[in-house]
Amino acid sequence: MRTILLIGAGKSTSYLLQYLLRNAEKEQLHILVGDKDPNNAIELLNNHPLSTAIKLDIFNEQQRVNAIKKADLVISMLPARFHIQVAKDCLAYGKNMVTASYVSPDMEQLDSQVKNKGLIFLNEIGVDPGIDHMSAMKVIDEIRSKGGKMLMFESSTGGLVAPESDTNLWNYKFTWNPRNVVVAGQGGTAKFIQEGKFKYIPYHRLFRRTEFIDIENYGKFEVYANRDSLKYRNAYGLKDTLTLFRGTIRRVGFSKAWDMFVQLGLTDDSYTLDNSERMTYREFINTFLPYSPTDSVELKLRHYLKIDQDDIMWGKLTELDLFNQQKTIGIVNATPAQALQKILEEKWTLDKDDKDMIVMYHKFGYELEGNNHQIDSSMVAIGKDTKYTAMAKTVGLPLGIAALKILNKQITTTGVIIPILKNVYQPILEELENHDIIFKEKEVPYIGYNPLKDARTI
Repeated sequence: MRTILLIGAGKSTSYLLQYLLRNAEKEQLHILVGDKDPNNAIELLNNHPLSTAIKLDIFNEQQRVNAIKKADLVISMLPARFHIQVAKDCLAYGKNMVTASYVSPDMEQLDSQVKNKGLIFLNEIGVDPGIDHMSAMKVIDEIRSKGGKMLMFESSTGGLVAPESDTNLWNYKFTWNPRNVVVAGQGGTAKFIQEGKFKYIPYHRLFRRTEFIDIENYGKFEVYANRDSLKYRNAYGLKDTLTLFRGTIRRVGFSKAWDMFVQLGLTDDSYTLDNSERMTYREFINTFLPYSPTDSVELKLRHYLKIDQDDIMWGKLTELDLFNQQKTIGIVNATPAQALQKILEEKWTLDKDDKDMIVMYHKFGYELEGNNHQIDSSMVAIGKDTKYTAMAKTVGLPLGIAALKILNKQITTTGVIIPILKNVYQPILEELENHDIIFKEKEVPYIGYNPLKDARTI
């Protein structure tokens, strides 16, 4: 019997645990789930005979070490900043480890020690990062195997509400960590390469510089730039690629509306508001507007944003109940971003019967035998309900599949790695197709820039 320790039983673990439990008898697995509140895991485990839920406080060293010692492999579903302590314990006690989070500098520094011990610390094996890496490298490797040269790579992902549950003017509901949505794009300038030129978008313009994509059967979406699109240039082998862009997908119109919050300062997370616990929603909005002894908050806001009362943008704002004089922020020393998050969660939380949706879209431009080509690839996953969400599915299944393949020695590359090698991504992608996580690829006319034939100013 082999033990998999899962640390953290949050919202993204439903499909992961379902997958592991379904394979437990055949693969001779015991699933040990540690959480600060074991009740989070007990419901999902549903008294499965090959599972155990235990209390595990990540800050309690004895609890953490005792649990890790029992495991053959550890899956950490903790917030990213806590992975490193688990990783150090896994290193000390010779345990393989899997996470869905980005490789942190601290994690990267463990690489040589992990290799020396013959261990595998597989990171970035969720949806984004994760499925994006694997699906992209599959096509890139296929292009290169034919002798093609990469000219363009664009990759975007969005966690959205499914069409049947899209019931507000924003065409959006929270399907993952609301805080990450509210502070998205802050802390730096978006940087990417477009047709051979470096391009930069500062935060105050980020949501007004979007591009559109169309996905068959799902319509039009918009994409805004991620903060650093160049992070994977070397990992993907795209150092000489003319266009390299990574973005976030939303329904058309979301970014323009969100920019109103940015221009008002409501997404700022760098300072706290006085008396925020007793501040009403209306007072919160008024805090950011000019003083006027006669004009209402509504009128001042419309003047500030230069929108009319019959503008759809005004409808989006009023739908959020921003001018309520009774509801209070209720958070001591809240930042503007925290106050805004509180307001949005009241309107954008998934209802009981709602479904979410994950959308991923890649563009590959390449040259082969003197001709330019383009492949567009897309994947859409729809959740079942608010427990078995598309987000939980696309995060959890790659983790579970990777964990079993490491245990069964089908993935053997040691060190601190991400899933960009064919021997890692190919078997995982093949199994994901059995769970209806499938990419549709199609040849389309190349829309990129050819520096040998086109003298445009980019």
